[in-house]
Amino acid sequence: MMDTRSQCYRCGQRFSVPPNTATIMCPSCKFETKTQSFERLKSQDGGQISFRSFIETARTKLSRSGTGSSKSNKSLNCKPSTLLFSESLSGLRPCRKRALLIGVTYKNSKQKLKGTIIDVKGFRGLLMDTFTFPEEDIRVLTEEEPEPDFVPTKKNIQNSFKWLVEDCMAGDSLVFYFSGHGVRQFDFDSDESDGFDESICPVDFVEAGTITDDEIKSAIVRPLKKGVTLNAIVDACHSGTVLDLPYVYNRKAKKWEISKRLSEDEKHTDRGLAISIAACEDRQVAADTSSCIGKSSINGGAMTSVLIQIVKKNPTITYGKLLDSIHEDIEKANKEGCLPGILKRMLNNFLSQKPQLSASKEFNVNSRFLILQ
Repeated sequence: MMDTRSQCYRCGQRFSVPPNTATIMCPSCKFETKTQSFERLKSQDGGQISFRSFIETARTKLSRSGTGSSKSNKSLNCKPSTLLFSESLSGLRPCRKRALLIGVTYKNSKQKLKGTIIDVKGFRGLLMDTFTFPEEDIRVLTEEEPEPDFVPTKKNIQNSFKWLVEDCMAGDSLVFYFSGHGVRQFDFDSDESDGFDESICPVDFVEAGTITDDEIKSAIVRPLKKGVTLNAIVDACHSGTVLDLPYVYNRKAKKWEISKRLSEDEKHTDRGLAISIAACEDRQVAADTSSCIGKSSINGGAMTSVLIQIVKKNPTITYGKLLDSIHEDIEKANKEGCLPGILKRMLNNFLSQKPQLSASKEFNVNSRFLILQ
């Protein structure tokens, strides 16, 4: 039998399809879809499918679930598109939306967190339902993932950073989300005004070490090409400048301030825009909903929970309005609070989290929420 022609449901690309092929991946946009020729073949044959096609379909379903066992955790990663989408066949393609979402529970340690996977699932839903991010372009790292490559180890996070930014082009919208532990450690490079590096903790941080702000910046900020936008949302303690971006927005003065001396590298104007929304300032810790938002039944990060609720109600909210709304909701929760009054007054500057907005370049905070691009 000769090959037939089919068309991608997503980008419209036409391509050849081998006989009796149930699904095929578009060579242009990497979208996996049922072939039109196969649908016609089914109708002609009265719904009878060849044994070979049946095996191919079953194999695809098993690979998506990561295992044939119904007892295993269902993966939040859509395969094989998520893994193979990085293959660039052409320099010409539509603008792309791509996201890396990481939630770490540290479930086998004393530092265990309850709600980070809830955070990731909620943020993934926000991207897909509100901002039309394709499921296959969202990579999720959690300890619940059945495949070892999607567990949030230091090595896997570093590899996923490369996946997030590789082959980025003008018009692309990238998202980095992290929910987990954040720490401060002494700055030995003398490039921090406060003398500390901010870091995120992978699940194996005790053995492999943390990932510092310098590393994160090098991995996902410096590679951004002009016209690319990266939005980072980090719900962790000490996360204010965890992307090491030079400009911090002063909410009260309503202006940008330079948080550090600009390096020669940061003076380049031919790069994309990186924007970070952090759960708190560098010296502060971040709360979860169980400790801060009344009698919440959802044990997620306070900043993530509030942000999702706000953006769902108003998807075109500006950065300035979003930051103000998050502050207002968290301050209200802090007043209802979980700490005894005298202790709260003594430690307020360190424990009362104030979400922080930073960027690689100054921009108008009254512009639209740029995940929409």
